Amino acid sequence: MLLSAVPGPVVVRGGEPFWVWALTIAGLVLIFAIDLWAGREPAEVTMRQAGRGVAIYVGLAVVFAAGVLVLGGRPKATAFIAGYVTEYSLSVDNLFVFLLIMTAFAVPKAFQHRVLLVGILIALVMRGGFILAGAAVISRFSWVFYLFGAFLVATAVKVFLERSDAGDDEFRENILLRAVRRVVPVTRDYRDARLIVREAGRRMITPMLMVMIAIGLTDLLFALDSIPAIFGLTKDPYIVFTANAFALLGLRQLYFLLGGLLSRLVYLQYGLGVILAFIGVKLVLEALHTNTLPFVNGGRPVGVPLIGIELSLGVIIGVLALTTVASLLRTRRSRKRDLESV
Repeated sequence: MLLSAVPGPVVVRGGEPFWVWALTIAGLVLIFAIDLWAGREPAEVTMRQAGRGVAIYVGLAVVFAAGVLVLGGRPKATAFIAGYVTEYSLSVDNLFVFLLIMTAFAVPKAFQHRVLLVGILIALVMRGGFILAGAAVISRFSWVFYLFGAFLVATAVKVFLERSDAGDDEFRENILLRAVRRVVPVTRDYRDARLIVREAGRRMITPMLMVMIAIGLTDLLFALDSIPAIFGLTKDPYIVFTANAFALLGLRQLYFLLGGLLSRLVYLQYGLGVILAFIGVKLVLEALHTNTLPFVNGGRPVGVPLIGIELSLGVIIGVLALTTVASLLRTRRSRKRDLESV
């Protein structure tokens, strides 16, 4: 088999040869290149185009999952689907911040497609390094699951304590972006789609490049939550990377499709909190099951039940479906009351 399957409900490690990684990355680069070429002319993305793009990228993920099923077996395919759905759903939260960044940098709508594409490409490259580092740590120190699990549970608690409308109403540049502004001169306005220009005999970067960097760095910050979460579903770095890649590929089109609909998903944050808490508990159980810490049960494994990947997938999809339906019902009732009060 090209993708070696591991028996049991949870994929433990990947054994994909180098050429499988190379072929996968080449395919992703080709997809990005085609998308960049298709959007070479600045134009505002319509709802129909965005919907078609989401369908295409979800279809590509389904085709890839089918290939994993045939070549790697059901455990790997199920892990990919669970990881993809988790990453895609957690990434929806990014869209609020992306919207703030676009507004703060006053990005013309005709250029937003390219900004998101390049920004997400930057994010994917950085996530790849993050994933490989995480996989290396996990393979050597299984106790890191305790840290991942505790972090996800703490994040879930924070999500529940925060109000859904308590987010910042403006984007604030992080320290890296501020450092770039101090070192490199930035033009005051856009120069079409150009990233670097020469003015008064010196090179300057444009706000277009700044916003691309902002998108990439912001997504990496969100990955601090989502990547530990997907490692709670599978330890296979190949599945973790490809699930992240396909989720990011479809995120750009989802940004244009959802638009104002994001404000209607009032319970989304609570659904994401439940998913993070569930995966955090799953990680702690796995850490106990493979325990090596001397101060826990004398350094011996603890006989606790494990949560299979099929059950994890069911919980993730069920929670997302429930929170989406509840959100839409809530906003529909609110709109109805507003109309009646007029």
